[in-house]
Amino acid sequence: MSHTAPAATLENSVVLDGDVVRILDRRVFPARIEWVTARTAHEVAAAIRGMVTQSSGPLYAACAGMQLAALQARTLPVDAARRALTAAAGEIAAARPTNAHPRDAVARVIAGIADATTTAELVASAIDTARDIDLEYRDAGLRLGRVTIELLPANARVLTHCWMDAYLFGVVAAAREADIRLDWAATETRPYLQGARLTAHSLRELDQRVTLITDGMAAAALASPSGTGTGPIDAVLTAADRVSLDGDVVNKVGTLGIAAAAAAFGVPYYALVEAPDPAAATGADIVIEDRDPREVLEVLGARTASPLVTDAWYPAFDLTPARLVTRVVTKRGAFEPAAVAAHFATAPDLYAQPLIARGRRVAASPLQGAVPA
Repeated sequence: MSHTAPAATLENSVVLDGDVVRILDRRVFPARIEWVTARTAHEVAAAIRGMVTQSSGPLYAACAGMQLAALQARTLPVDAARRALTAAAGEIAAARPTNAHPRDAVARVIAGIADATTTAELVASAIDTARDIDLEYRDAGLRLGRVTIELLPANARVLTHCWMDAYLFGVVAAAREADIRLDWAATETRPYLQGARLTAHSLRELDQRVTLITDGMAAAALASPSGTGTGPIDAVLTAADRVSLDGDVVNKVGTLGIAAAAAAFGVPYYALVEAPDPAAATGADIVIEDRDPREVLEVLGARTASPLVTDAWYPAFDLTPARLVTRVVTKRGAFEPAAVAAHFATAPDLYAQPLIARGRRVAASPLQGAVPA
């Protein structure tokens, strides 16, 4: 398609700005455009843990945080600099235990500085590695999108839950490449309302048709051949925070119920992840993060539960067993859940094409530069 594709505000929501990291506060977006300033890797980890950024955001923040730590270590002796980066990596990796993106990103940065013999070499290696991870992840989103589009009927209507971030952008970009139009139904995603605030907003910025529904409406939308208010649903698409090697999918809580409803009504469920987690042989190996139950008693800081109610429960994620998943989509293809470990034996260049083909600049990391207006 020849026209310039619209952009989404959230496509570049973490910026390394001199000696600070600025992170777009997704907790208040789009009602307010506010940036949280992190002056240390410790503050970056706190922002990740505090849900300032979610989904792919922790990976971008981890990459920026490690660059920041490297810049701040540039005057230290090499051994002290290495200890400083290792400490920063430990804090960032532990910020969100279920989301493996920060853990894997910082581990790769630490591996990249292993052979450095001078501080200058260590700092350069850390920064280059972090930039590479960021760019490769954005490229992987387009690969995932291309794989996903091959699974969908032309001009499909898809239901999504929570916030797919880079994967959402990749699916939309791949649909444009194929010159097809998707219709979307998006759940609001309590208690942070990522679906209402982030997913639906970004889809509209990208000129996509989207119908917003409450979390409890997903099964009804899937049950009806006509889809009633949403139209018939052809597929469920979500991101996955983690996928085990036996095909279990961990994603935002509520995904399990939607997957079960999709299976009951014959609608395929596709879970998108850059790669399965080689450290998780089964779903039982993945820690499900419990967050402060008070977050269930309120929405966006406003109390919604009766003042008489004091008990609540908030697992941030749930585990969807492989039997409810139609395919796990990775940057190397679409796999039956039981065979997802074959991702690691599949040609890495499958569906590859530089982002520059989409008219995107890839010469410099999006982590560099001024905060967008």
